[in-house]
Amino acid sequence: MNGHDGRWPALLVDEWADTRDTLHRWVQIVGRLRLALAPHQNHWWHVPLYVTGVGLTTSLMPAGGRGLEVQFDFVDHRLVLDSTDGRRRTVELAPRSVADFHEEVRRRLGELDVHAPIGRSPVEVEDATPFAEDQHHASYDAEAAHLFWLSLVKAHQVLSDFRGGFRGKASPVHFFWGAFDLATTRFSGRPAPRHPGGVPNCPDRVMWEAYDAELTSAGFWPGGSPEGSFYSYAYPEPTGFREAPGAAYDDELGEFLLPYHLVRQAPDPAGAVGDFLRSTHDHAARLGGWPAAESP
Repeated sequence: MNGHDGRWPALLVDEWADTRDTLHRWVQIVGRLRLALAPHQNHWWHVPLYVTGVGLTTSLMPAGGRGLEVQFDFVDHRLVLDSTDGRRRTVELAPRSVADFHEEVRRRLGELDVHAPIGRSPVEVEDATPFAEDQHHASYDAEAAHLFWLSLVKAHQVLSDFRGGFRGKASPVHFFWGAFDLATTRFSGRPAPRHPGGVPNCPDRVMWEAYDAELTSAGFWPGGSPEGSFYSYAYPEPTGFREAPGAAYDDELGEFLLPYHLVRQAPDPAGAVGDFLRSTHDHAARLGGWPAAESP
């Protein structure tokens, strides 16, 4: 089952881990560009990427009186940099080191007269070798990247349906390049205690801003299970949260996990994910005494 026929694609994490780790750092390079150019929004909502009909995009960013959009195209396997003055540059997605990709992206940006500071190193990963020095992450399996994008398309659909069922403050469905996951977050409207931080190679102030309000968050991540996982967690975690009926809590990760391979094998994959997302959020909201937010 390859996902090209509309079914949920199968992609074992172990079979594309090298590509995933290389792509993670390529995406962070583009994400750091978005961080440098986009106006600040609460909870760092100005930094994620978004799922598109061919891959992942920054959306339109201001760049010296013009607009700039950068998109990963996992159909034709290229990075496309479009300036609103009509200029376009591309970077090939192929087996190449992070350092080589970083150097070419910087060169193409220069050709577009975009001179934005991009952070030196990846975040939220144990191996934070600076982009310009990283020669050991150099894998790109085009079919695996394509299938991962197709799994994001499926996840985006169910997460968007879930987001639409909440009238309170909720984030877009967006791709956070730090953790390399597609997520949406709901907020109770109340402040939260300061997050303890401690995320690898990530300043604690990033977590303080991201988690400054009581929330539940859910998404899809290519890890935690043989083919990746849907997840759901709460911050702060209310007493009794880990005992939600019908959901498996991972103590090491601190969140509920629904393995992707079980989802794609289910008679109704979207329904299975939707039930998981709603039940775990409702469990947290009930235990936490969230104010009522009517469904639309």
